[in-house]
Amino acid sequence: MTTVSTSYGDLSGVEFRTLFSNGKMDGCLVTKENILTTPYGTLVPQYEAEDMGRRATKPMYFYKDGSLKSVALQSQTILETSVGSIPAELVTFHKNGSIKRIFPLDGKLSGFWSWKNEFALADDITFNSPVGMLTTKLIGLQFYESGALKSITLWPGQTLVVSTPMGEITVRKGLAFYESGAIRSFEPQKKIDIATPIGIITSWDNEPNGIHGDINSVQLSEDGSIEALSTVDHAVHVSASEQSAELFHPGVKNNVCGDERKVSIPMKVRFDKKRVMFHDNPKFSFDIGEHTFEIRKMNMVTKEPAFSCS
Repeated sequence: MTTVSTSYGDLSGVEFRTLFSNGKMDGCLVTKENILTTPYGTLVPQYEAEDMGRRATKPMYFYKDGSLKSVALQSQTILETSVGSIPAELVTFHKNGSIKRIFPLDGKLSGFWSWKNEFALADDITFNSPVGMLTTKLIGLQFYESGALKSITLWPGQTLVVSTPMGEITVRKGLAFYESGAIRSFEPQKKIDIATPIGIITSWDNEPNGIHGDINSVQLSEDGSIEALSTVDHAVHVSASEQSAELFHPGVKNNVCGDERKVSIPMKVRFDKKRVMFHDNPKFSFDIGEHTFEIRKMNMVTKEPAFSCS
């Protein structure tokens, strides 16, 4: 065992370490209590597993320059941030030492410990955001290097009512911000009609991807205009002349459970300056001023995705 120095204090009881080529430490386990003094509070890196939900002692990680990258905490600890006091079991840092991400819970998900077990331990957290004071159960928060809030990730089933350039919207899954505080993206709880440069499109993603709320299906420019959305309700007929026309539409796939139900595949529509692009494919990009766009209602008979086949 050895002692390792960090910018927040010395670590003793270091059990192993992996080295970068420059000789700096990549990660280590600690086997005894250590206290790190940071601008956000006193941190005690995890040195033993306390319960079934956190069976394994998790390592600390460092950047190549030796600065702290992430640390799992021995017990939930209150950190003082730009948005208020936030409980944390896992915290990551930017290279400049500012907080990058906070996870209030850091359970080891497995066949014995599910997200529902973890959610049962989650408490409501009240914090300040660019859209006002919010209260909800959070999987995590992300920050810019400046300390400004970048995004929040909600637990499944949790929603927030927030004021957006599209009006007051109930959001699920995630909400992201520009560094200025303007809304960058959100995941609507239900279908919403959005005015776009080519007409009104009903936005809805029946299978929002990702495990964090940094990227969501409704994406806005910093000035509040629509930048991208997903739809399962509308197709777009694009024409430049009677001889040149294409129809872009959501897709259909089989339900994951293998039954006869069909599930819609959302169509991504993206706007950039004076162009519109479908399916995030540059081949399907059109100048808005040189084409005619007709929004057509889809009549597919589909069901919502099934996430449990029992």
